[in-house]
Amino acid sequence: MSVSFRTTILVLAALASSSVAPAQVLPASLVTSTNMAPEPLLASNELPRIITPVPVEALPEADPVVTAGSQSDGSDQQDINVIKSVPGESLASMVSRLKSATPASRDQECLAGAIYFESKSEPLAGQLAVGEVIANRAKSGRFASTYCGVVFQRGQFSFVRGHAMPGIARSGNQWKTAVAIAAIVDARLKNSAAPRALFFHATRVSPAWHATRVATIGNHIFYR
Repeated sequence: MSVSFRTTILVLAALASSSVAPAQVLPASLVTSTNMAPEPLLASNELPRIITPVPVEALPEADPVVTAGSQSDGSDQQDINVIKSVPGESLASMVSRLKSATPASRDQECLAGAIYFESKSEPLAGQLAVGEVIANRAKSGRFASTYCGVVFQRGQFSFVRGHAMPGIARSGNQWKTAVAIAAIVDARLKNSAAPRALFFHATRVSPAWHATRVATIGNHIFYR
């Protein structure tokens, strides 16, 4: 049976259309913002297309998470006993407001210890003056430059044993008062009645000091 030339052309065309189509690459402009193009519906005679990924831009850093109790505005929460001056406040009121069993620093603990052992039975004004003597010495350049250095300087305070203080009843009211006086002296919230005093002694003794007498407060006499 002979085949016409037209029939031969039609057969060859059909065979060509049924061959595998070559892989195609989509241009970057057709890729969606998620970097993946929607899955196209494939014709029965096609293979999946090859998609060229587009680089993802770096995402901005997330805002910090603010947990309970933290402050996002950068402000510091102040303690109820914050060391500050209140206009017209009396020494007694100031001591009552600042009483604490825990000194703010090691240096303030040395200062409070000296106030405690030297003047815990004295009126508040006397305790303040004793504390100021130690602070004045630390600033004078004639003694050590820290409260602890002044307190533990050899031969200055009789309550010191070696390089240590005796035990302190820290839960007692007298210690808490001494801690408050130390905070007042350190922050310079109140001036005593013995300005610039560097020395003091009990009224029951009479040392031959060649110094200027400044004041007598309670059972102590102060000099500079």
